[in-house]
Amino acid sequence: MTVQLYARDVGSGTPLVLLHAFPLSSAMWLAQREGLAGRFRVITPDLRGFGGSVLGAGEPSIDAMADDVALLFKHRGVPRAVVGGLSLGGHVAMALCRRHPDLVLGTVLAGTRAGADGAAERERRLRQAERLERDGTVQVLMEEILPDLVGPTTLRQRALIYGRVRGLVQATPPQAAAWALRAMAGRAEVAGTLRDLRVPALVVVGGEDSSTTEDEARALAGALPDAEVLVVPRAGHLCAVEQPDLFNQAVAEFAAALARTSP
Repeated sequence: MTVQLYARDVGSGTPLVLLHAFPLSSAMWLAQREGLAGRFRVITPDLRGFGGSVLGAGEPSIDAMADDVALLFKHRGVPRAVVGGLSLGGHVAMALCRRHPDLVLGTVLAGTRAGADGAAERERRLRQAERLERDGTVQVLMEEILPDLVGPTTLRQRALIYGRVRGLVQATPPQAAAWALRAMAGRAEVAGTLRDLRVPALVVVGGEDSSTTEDEARALAGALPDAEVLVVPRAGHLCAVEQPDLFNQAVAEFAAALARTSP
């Protein structure tokens, strides 16, 4: 069952749909809404259960989250868009490309990878989901997820950014986080299906990302027929939050080139 997503929708021009990381909300895209709305229509939904969106029913699934986003396109009157996603949002963006290719003008995949979870990572996610449901708090996210969201440069030099990320994690609904963890644990390898992608891709990774390595980002790009890679220096997993100006510049150039060549 699809869920109607809450979304912030600002600016005008070529639509740019940005899908947030786990375990945050569309609030993480503040610098993108401010920096890109002068050139693009920037739409930043809360994935199901996060921010202003309800969790709904159904088995945890990345495909279900992608179908939610496709429904958002319909409700917002968006025929096609450049779709970007970071971390969890990247997995949803890839599923959208596979399930609803006609909606996608191009895709930005940041801090994400094509491979499925290994056994140890899958078990870790399921254990975290069980603890979220048992405790009814996000303490496990604060202990085990938050430390890997930003890089050492941000920890040393960007106290305000780290504090904001910490606040977003603290605001995460435990049930939504558990659902999303189970969805990520159950996702399949997608490298094979990505070879059929008919649109260009920009693969972005933080140079200090301990969750998604540069090698994994390059492997993802290598699985795509038309992709370029950007390594964002002095940024960890949340490269769009840690280095927003560099991220925005790259996304703006990518999206503007697509807008010029699209029919």
